[in-house]
Amino acid sequence: MKTDLAGRALKAFQTQLLAWFRAHQRDLPWRRSRDPYRIWVAEVMLQQTRITAVMPYYHRFLARFPAMQSLARAPESEVLKLWSGLGYYSRARNLHRAAKIIVAQHRSKFPRTLDPALELPGIGTYTAAAVLSIAYDVPLAVLDGNVARVLARIKAIRGELRAPRTWRFLTATAQNFLATQAPGDWNQSLMELGEVICTPQSPRCAECPVVRRCRAYAEGLTNEIPAPRRKRAPVHMKIAAAILRDPRGRTLLIQDPGAHDTVLFSRMWQFPAVEVTSNPKAELEAHVRTTLAITKISLEELPAARHGVTFRNITLLPFLANVPKLPKLPRTRILPMKNLAKLPISSATRKIAAAMPPMTR
Repeated sequence: MKTDLAGRALKAFQTQLLAWFRAHQRDLPWRRSRDPYRIWVAEVMLQQTRITAVMPYYHRFLARFPAMQSLARAPESEVLKLWSGLGYYSRARNLHRAAKIIVAQHRSKFPRTLDPALELPGIGTYTAAAVLSIAYDVPLAVLDGNVARVLARIKAIRGELRAPRTWRFLTATAQNFLATQAPGDWNQSLMELGEVICTPQSPRCAECPVVRRCRAYAEGLTNEIPAPRRKRAPVHMKIAAAILRDPRGRTLLIQDPGAHDTVLFSRMWQFPAVEVTSNPKAELEAHVRTTLAITKISLEELPAARHGVTFRNITLLPFLANVPKLPKLPRTRILPMKNLAKLPISSATRKIAAAMPPMTR
């Protein structure tokens, strides 16, 4: 594999793409500032999450935590509450941990060089390169799925792009193509091109500003490059959850360290729940007896819900149980159903709560 864009051809490629980006870039809130904190928050939120989903969270998050210091001072529970529903909650925990380190060790400023940035929790090569290039003009190229797809089509690279050898080549190509006089704009232009023009299916080649430089287009391969990624076989799970309700209309939430917790509930507040197989009601009853010491319980089946987490296809099976008294145990909270949103809960817990009939909530 050799780079066939060099010299004047590479310069023309950079000029054309940068001109297109500066004329047509979307007006996104994190592009209105070169504040590394705001760029960093956006980059973390955008990991494996669509822009449309991120937008309201980004505005709410920065309204509450407008600067590095305010995020570092906040309790983790408040950070998670604002993140609730966005998913992949380790991102929020790492963001919070990193903010504390930045305040303590870097005078509240995101590091300006690569090595100290990579030492922060949750910061990988892509995130570090994105923040440093956009905020500080550090000449580091980014490589994510969008950029990889653009480069693979430009150079007509076949096969699985995530294969180690191919990914290393794409990493080197991204750095070779980098417009060092404007690294932030350049990285964003490639990402923008991949998101709005050079899309995975049915790319809009007629609107591409650099289509004349694209070997895949010239060779009729745009629908074959990149090759489909090998998907992990789906795993099907059933999770039964108990909505316990006392005579005052209150319920019980717990922080359950069970095996399913890190996948589904992200170590946040949740209803008592357990992974089940053949007899959900009986298995949930046994779980409640064992963990909450409630010996007599009558479970009423509520409508099931579907939930997906990466390769896991999860069926949520909520059950309602009216109890005379809710147990007071460590790592539990008793509160009215209407106050659930005041605690950090996952979208799975929201779906379970939504199964409650309106007149009984």
